[in-house]
Amino acid sequence: MAQATFSVRMDETLKKQFDQLCSDFGMNASTAINVFARAVVRERKIPFEIASPQPEITRGKAMQAFTALRAQSAENFPESMSLDEINEEIRKARAGEES
Repeated sequence: MAQATFSVRMDETLKKQFDQLCSDFGMNASTAINVFARAVVRERKIPFEIASPQPEITRGKAMQAFTALRAQSAENFPESMSLDEINEEIRKARAGEES
């Protein structure tokens, strides 16, 4: 099987720690990366969870935010505005213009 080179940039301290841990396991970093790549291909997934630190946005939370914005707009915008005036305000907001 033909071999290919795979280059990765990482923090120098992390590399030293990774190299030391691989050595403790009786392998080098290249072997560890190959083990990881084989597991990803075999399992067709990353073999550990990757999660966002951001809170999960659910439909319920989105609806709560929408309802709050709707209530705020009802308090802050006069009902007497015409559709043309509303559209002009939207155009100004998109263009970054002051009202």
